[in-house]
Amino acid sequence: MSQPPLRRSGKLATAIGDTLRQDILSGRYAPGDKLPSEAQLTEAHGVSRTVVREALAHLRRDGLVEAHQGLGVFVLDRARAMPAERARLTSSLEILELRIALEVAAAGLAALRRSPVQEERILARHAAMLGLMEQGGDAFRAADFALHVAIAEATSNAQFSDFMARIGEAMVPQSYFTPASDEEARRSYRALLMDEHEAIVRAICASDRSAAEEAMRRHLIGSQSRHRDILQSHSLSPAGTDLRA
Repeated sequence: MSQPPLRRSGKLATAIGDTLRQDILSGRYAPGDKLPSEAQLTEAHGVSRTVVREALAHLRRDGLVEAHQGLGVFVLDRARAMPAERARLTSSLEILELRIALEVAAAGLAALRRSPVQEERILARHAAMLGLMEQGGDAFRAADFALHVAIAEATSNAQFSDFMARIGEAMVPQSYFTPASDEEARRSYRALLMDEHEAIVRAICASDRSAAEEAMRRHLIGSQSRHRDILQSHSLSPAGTDLRA
């Protein structure tokens, strides 16, 4: 079965973004260098401009490049990009503090209150995450968010899911802590996330409120600890830290 166009487009954008990111981190493109134009990247990779723009958006979000209207996209000095990265990670830690307060309770309530339909939805969202293990990137992050939303909905308290909807996918920052070129390490990180989510889902399906709360707490505190490690590590050196979802 062929992939839906949107998923295929996202996968291509992630791949092109990864290639450009590695070119920047390896020094092929130095600070101040101009990246190839959208037209050149479109021709080189055989994709649409929409895909190229999404790939460049990934790089801008990571603080690697900035666009100058009418001139093009230029590589940033990592020292200049550092404050923005630090601010983004600090914001992620603040969001995680809220998530611990809210989602631990949500997991416990979902274990007690979920309907059969809501349980099926939780299982389907978990299966979707598993199916995106190899792809990773934004698609995996979106599936992660969808699972957490399904758990919030299973509380039968609309305030939980309404709050998550207002925050959006920032609820799931998912920083990677490995070199951008080390796909095996990044895959291991995704596997760790899957193990943490599986423990939550199993406890909810078993109607074990205490286990569900503890599994969610362990998952979110683990995410908090991993983000804090980045903030404390070698000043967010570009030696390989990839701050993408």
